[in-house]
Amino acid sequence: MKIILFSDIHANLPALDAFFNEIHQEDFDAIYCLGDLVGYAPWPNEVVQIIREKKIPCIAGNYDFGVGRNSNDCGCAYRTEEEKENGEQSISYTNKTIKEKERRFLRQLPTHITLDFETKDGPMKLMLVHGSPRKINEYLFEDRSELSLNRIFEQCGADILCFGHTHVPYHRIIPWEDSNGKIKYRHAINTGSVGKPKDGNPKGCYVTIEWNESVSTRFEESIKVQFQRFNYDLNLAIQGIEQSELPNVFAEKLINAF
Repeated sequence: MKIILFSDIHANLPALDAFFNEIHQEDFDAIYCLGDLVGYAPWPNEVVQIIREKKIPCIAGNYDFGVGRNSNDCGCAYRTEEEKENGEQSISYTNKTIKEKERRFLRQLPTHITLDFETKDGPMKLMLVHGSPRKINEYLFEDRSELSLNRIFEQCGADILCFGHTHVPYHRIIPWEDSNGKIKYRHAINTGSVGKPKDGNPKGCYVTIEWNESVSTRFEESIKVQFQRFNYDLNLAIQGIEQSELPNVFAEKLINAF
């Protein structure tokens, strides 16, 4: 079984187009989007329309949740007053630009998708969320402690937890001890971002996850996780932002991926 996960497009149509061209080379069984279709770039309607037309199972990101309800709060975390001011301009622009049909689609997106599999060792659960199972805009950064992550896993009952929101890809294998004292393993996987990377690499990012009939929580390397980076027409995205009412700093952030 091979699945593709992607998230955090943030209205970057050139990046989304390049992503779909890229995955034509992939042999995969299923594809899911982990949210944040809109915000920060000038193509929210086009991005939503593509996801709808391709009938890709999708969950709501915090930005989708806010825009879907015509709220001026995207659930974002700002470090400075300048960031807050730019963020307010972004969600104001998106709310002004989004069409009602696309807003309704965002409003109706589920908050999570759960996939249950039967393995030789029993059931295995894969959960897809945007921020965390607890809150749509909770940041699960890579330095989150094993204790905290295991608590989240226990609360949601997942063996594999996939999420976005931070725009920084990573895969962590988390050991835990079951009731019989046996060490097992859980997987925390951040998909990175298709349209607004923040890891210093401006290329878009998505993740593939593979497993076979021998998949088991008893083995660390039971699943294969690969992060795929791809080029897109960055200049077109920059021009789109600069020609819109959005702050030009969003173009700078695409260039420097921060």
